[in-house]
Amino acid sequence: MSSNIDVTETLDVKGQNCPMPVIKTKQAVDELAVGDVLEVVATDSGSMSDIKGWAESTAGVELVDQVEGDGVYTHYVRKTE
Repeated sequence: MSSNIDVTETLDVKGQNCPMPVIKTKQAVDELAVGDVLEVVATDSGSMSDIKGWAESTAGVELVDQVEGDGVYTHYVRKTE
């Protein structure tokens, strides 16, 4: 786990498959303040590329880190604007 990331909120989408992790991530990020970091915990391996692609194509969000371990994929998304 990236201990230097100050997580504001955690979104648990374990057991949900594409496209739900991305949809729920987008909804959760919309509720955050600028500078807040959302931690997304997923079990769908596709979420690694899905959330990365979404963050790269979406203004106002930054993918800070992605961690894979024991079938769990953790994503850290910062709201930048």
